[in-house]
Amino acid sequence: MGGRLTQYAGEHLRSATVRVVHVDSAHEWRGSQSQVLLTAQGMADQGHVVLRVRALSFGGDLHLGAILGLARVLRDEKPDVVHAHDPHATAAGVLAARLGGRPRVVASRRVPLRLRGVFSRRKYLACDRLLPVSRAVAHLLIEDGLPADRLTLIYEGVPDRLATAERREVHEGLGFPSGSPVIGTVAALTEQKDHETLLLAMPRVLAAVPGARLVIVGEGKLRARLESRARERGLGDRCVFTGFRDDVDRLLAGFSLLCLTSRLEGLGTCLLDAMCFSRPIVASATGGIPEAVRHGETGLLFPVGDPSALAVALVALLRDEGRQERMGQAGRRRFEQTFTARRMVEETLRVYEDVCGSLAVSERLPEIGAFERGLGLTTLSRSSEASSEV
Repeated sequence: MGGRLTQYAGEHLRSATVRVVHVDSAHEWRGSQSQVLLTAQGMADQGHVVLRVRALSFGGDLHLGAILGLARVLRDEKPDVVHAHDPHATAAGVLAARLGGRPRVVASRRVPLRLRGVFSRRKYLACDRLLPVSRAVAHLLIEDGLPADRLTLIYEGVPDRLATAERREVHEGLGFPSGSPVIGTVAALTEQKDHETLLLAMPRVLAAVPGARLVIVGEGKLRARLESRARERGLGDRCVFTGFRDDVDRLLAGFSLLCLTSRLEGLGTCLLDAMCFSRPIVASATGGIPEAVRHGETGLLFPVGDPSALAVALVALLRDEGRQERMGQAGRRRFEQTFTARRMVEETLRVYEDVCGSLAVSERLPEIGAFERGLGLTTLSRSSEASSEV
């Protein structure tokens, strides 16, 4: 597809605020919803107008109640931009914008899945800008026929913060001996996250590192089945299911490493949290995960669904605390360079200004990089180092 990589140079001083309506159709709180909240809060903190929360009932792409309800919000609030954060929200946002004053429509795409059907493709074509969260997601959008020059790659981000607990305190709270090697995983208990592979790997891990412990943070419909699998594999008190926790930061302080076994992942915000806290990572090589985790530098990658390879990677890290430290510090540096919430908010605001026509063409720089030339992605970066990573 046509298009060129665009890089914005230096700091940009905004002359006006932007009025934004964020739309999300999810009924559960997961990583994507945290990203919506972080984006809205970051914009409000900079003086932009993020319109108040209103509840709408979503029931699919063409749910009339959601479309008409959102159209009323748009007529009342007169936003500059509607930012849709998931597929159903995108359909409602595109159609409601036609009825509610025609604000610009920006849509985030967080999942590495092909578009299904004509309507799915058309709703994204109707958006003024699409924001894939990784190159993997962007590549699929382009393969499905969306114009490359309509895409702006913006990696997700998380806040920079300090640990809220000591490792010893976390271990005591979980009932572990102080100083235990702890594998932590933070993910909804769904088929996509593939906790089964991790549970299959654990007996091999325990044979090599008998003191190891596993903490599974998250809730979901598979919990009872996964708890049964853990018992069948003899994990006993070496495996703890915490359920949903609102103090994940505290738990991260007690992990030796973070493990993510997803079959599909747009990027994986729990990986960014781990890097913020200088934790090394073992993760499946799927979707956008290899863009976040640099194999051999900030963590180790393994083939999707391969418990043997996962066990080897986990044992290698658990047995080498020096390597854990080095990878954790490398991950922290990568977080600071690429995955902060502040960077995500700034780049999203630049998109809003761009689609609203406030950026002059003369501010754009030529394309760079062989990969980016081939893919045709737009990227928002403030240094040549950052732009080379997208």
